[in-house]
Amino acid sequence: MTDPDRDRVLAQAGVSRETAQKLDLYVAQLRRWQSIKNLVGPATLAEVWTRHVADSLQLLALAPEARTWLDLGSGAGIPGLILAIAGGPGITVDLVESNARKCAFLTETARLTGAPATVHNARIEAVIDRHRGVDVVCARALAPLDQLLAWTEPLLTTGTTGLFPKGREVEAELTLAAARWRVGHALLPSRTESSARIVRVTALAPVSP
Repeated sequence: MTDPDRDRVLAQAGVSRETAQKLDLYVAQLRRWQSIKNLVGPATLAEVWTRHVADSLQLLALAPEARTWLDLGSGAGIPGLILAIAGGPGITVDLVESNARKCAFLTETARLTGAPATVHNARIEAVIDRHRGVDVVCARALAPLDQLLAWTEPLLTTGTTGLFPKGREVEAELTLAAARWRVGHALLPSRTESSARIVRVTALAPVSP
C-alpha cells in the first residue's frame, strides 16, 4: 500500500530513487526502534514523512553550498541523519547526542543507509570547540534559542551559519536572546508548518556589559 505523504514529500524534494530507498530504510528503522527506545513522540509516527523527513529536508535548500554540517542533540537523527542521507556528494554530518541508546540507533542506521555521518556520544559543551569551521550548525527541538546561541557561540562568531527550526514562540525566544546577544538573523517560513519558522543566524556577538 502506497503512502501518499511519502510520495508527496519525495516528489517535492526531488531526490533520486537510491536516496528515496535510503529514506525508506531510515523510516523503517525509526519505526522498528521506536517501540523500544521511544525516539520520537509516538503521535508523530503517523505523519513521519511530513513531521520529520520533510521538516528536515527543507534545511538543505537554506544552505545549498554547505558541505560540513553539525547537528546538536541529534536524538533520532532529525534533522542531521536525514540530511546526511539526502545531502548528496561531498556532504558530511557530525551528530552529537549524549544518550547512548539514541547513539546506538544513529550508528546502526547510518551504517545501514551508508550515510556520511559521524556519531559523537558526548555532551555539546565537550565537543563544540572541535567543530570550528563547519559550514552549518543545526538543532531541532533541543533548547530555547538563547541556550543554543550560548552553546554555539564558538562557531557562530567565526563564520558558521546556524539553522534552528522553531515553533510559534520564536519571537519571544528572540526577545529573550537579545538581552545577551546581538544576533544577525533572518526568520524564514517553514514549508511544513505555517506557524513555524527557521532562524538562520549569520552573525553573533555578545551584548557589551
